[in-house]
Amino acid sequence: MTSENPPANPWSDLERPPLNAAALRQALVRDGGLFREVEVVQATGSTNSDLAALAAAGKADEGAVLVAEEQTSGRGRLDRTWSAPARSGLFVSVLLRPADVPVERLGWLPLLAGVAAASAISRTAGIDTALKWPNDLLVAVGGEERKAGGILAERAGEDFVVLGMGINVSLKAEELPVPTAGSLALAGAVLHDRDPLLRAVLRSLEQWYVRWRDAAGDPAASGVQEAYAAGCATLGRRVRAELPGDRVLVGEAVALDGDGRLVVAAEGGGREAVGAGDVVHLRAES
Repeated sequence: MTSENPPANPWSDLERPPLNAAALRQALVRDGGLFREVEVVQATGSTNSDLAALAAAGKADEGAVLVAEEQTSGRGRLDRTWSAPARSGLFVSVLLRPADVPVERLGWLPLLAGVAAASAISRTAGIDTALKWPNDLLVAVGGEERKAGGILAERAGEDFVVLGMGINVSLKAEELPVPTAGSLALAGAVLHDRDPLLRAVLRSLEQWYVRWRDAAGDPAASGVQEAYAAGCATLGRRVRAELPGDRVLVGEAVALDGDGRLVVAAEGGGREAVGAGDVVHLRAES
C-alpha cells in the first residue's frame, strides 16, 4: 500500500494535526505481532473498500492497517453512511485472516472489536464508553446517550475479513451529522490526540483478536462473550428490533447467545434471538 501525497499545508487546522504515520508504524509493527504494515492516506471513499480491493489483488495480507485522515463514503451497517470533517476522527480498517475460526463464529468479530475499542477509549480518553448491540460505541453527552463510533466487518473473498472502525474524536456540536451522534470531545474526553488513541485501540484489538483466534473463535473460552455482555448498554433495556420483512419485535434484551445474537424477551411472551436488523433503545416509560 502507498500513501497519497500530503496536502500542501497539513497543519492548516492546528486543533486537528495530522497523524504521524512513521510513529504509528514504529509503535504497532513488531516481530511476532499481528500488524504488518500501517498506511495513512489523506482521503479516500472507504478504507474498508480499499483494503478489500488490495486483498483481492494479492497486495495485502493479514495485519495490514489502512487509516484515512478523511473518509468521504464511509459505510456502516444497513448501508448507512459515515462522514466527518478531515482529521476529526479515526477512520481505520484492519485486514484479518481468521483461518482457524469456523465461519459460524465470524459474527463475533464486530462484537470483539467493540470490546477492544470501548475499553481502549475508556482507559485512554478517560470517559465511560458503552456498547450498543451489535456494533455502536456510545458515550454520554449532556446526560444523553450518543453514538460516537461504529464498527463494520465485511468478508473479503473466502479467507479475509476487513474490520473497519469509525470513531468521532473532536467533532463539535455543529459538526455532528445527526442530533443523536456524539464525539469523545463532547463527552468530556481528557485526550483528543488521535495518535495515542489509535495506538490504544489497535493494541487492544490485537490482544482480543489473538485471544479469540487462538480459542478457535470460541466466545466463552476467549472471554469475549463475558466482556461484551459486561459493557453492553443494550442488555437489560427495553428495545424495539426492526427485523427483516418489516417485522417489529418489542421487549427486553436479556442476553447474548453463543452466536452473538441478542436474545429478546418479547412483550407478548416467549424469547427470540435477533441476529440481523436494527435495534432501538426505548425509554422505560415508553
